[in-house]
Amino acid sequence: MNASSSATPVTAALLVIGDEILSGRTKDKNIGTVADFCTELGIELKEVRVISDDIDVIVAAVNALRVEYSYLFTTGGIGPTHDDITADAVARAFGVDLPVNEEARRVLEDQYKTTDVSPERLRMARVPVGGTLIKNFVSGAPGFTIGNVHVMAGVPKIMQAMLEDLAPRLKGGARMETRSIDCGVGESTVSAPLAAIQADYPTVKIGSYPQMGKLPVYTQLVLRAADIALLDEATAKVQAMVDAIHAEKGIDLSKGEKT
Repeated sequence: MNASSSATPVTAALLVIGDEILSGRTKDKNIGTVADFCTELGIELKEVRVISDDIDVIVAAVNALRVEYSYLFTTGGIGPTHDDITADAVARAFGVDLPVNEEARRVLEDQYKTTDVSPERLRMARVPVGGTLIKNFVSGAPGFTIGNVHVMAGVPKIMQAMLEDLAPRLKGGARMETRSIDCGVGESTVSAPLAAIQADYPTVKIGSYPQMGKLPVYTQLVLRAADIALLDEATAKVQAMVDAIHAEKGIDLSKGEKT
C-alpha cells in the first residue's frame, strides 16, 4: 500500500554526520538533494540534523529519529578511515553486531580487482546484522539499510547514486519505477544528448553515474518516474542514444571507451 491509499503521511528525517560539515571545511550539498528526492516520491522530509563524529551523539540521534519518522536517511561516516564511525553507531543503536558482510566484501573485491582487500577498505564492507546493501554505482563501496534507517556516503555523487538504488524500495505518495542502462563511454560524452532527452521528458528523473576508478570506462544511466508509459518511452530514447554512440565508436560493454 502506498501513501495515496492511506491517510497516514510518509515522513522522513535526514541525519548529516561529520565534523567537517560543522567546521565549515566541507559545504553540505546533500540536504537539497535528499529534499528533492523525498518530494519526488511524496515523502515529507520533516527534520534535518547536522551532528559531529561522536558515536554517542550518533546513537542517540539515530534512536530518536528512527522511531519518530517513517524513514531516517544518514549521510557521511562510512568510509575506510578510523573516524568513519557511522556503521559502528548504527549497529550499536540497533543492538546488533557489525561483521564484514560477505556480499559487500565481494563488491569490494570486484572494485579493487583483488581478493586481498586491505583491512582499511574492509571497514567499508561492515554491515550491521540484519542489514541489506544499498548499491553504489559510482565507487563500489555500498551503503546499507537496517530497519527504516538508510545509511549512505557523504560524497554527493555517491549519495545520489545510492538514492537511485533506494527509490524503488521506498513507500511514498507516488509509486516510482526505475530503469537503468549501461553506457560504455564517460559521462561527458553523453551529457549533451542526455540533457536533450531530459528536456523532452521533464517528469522523468534522469541521472548519470560515472564509474570512478574502474575500467572499462562506462557510465550508468538511471531513469525514474511514476508515469510508467513515459518512463518506458524515455528509456527507449536513451537506449537508442546509447546504441548510436556504441555503434559510432565501435564499443561493446566488455571493452568500454578507449581513453
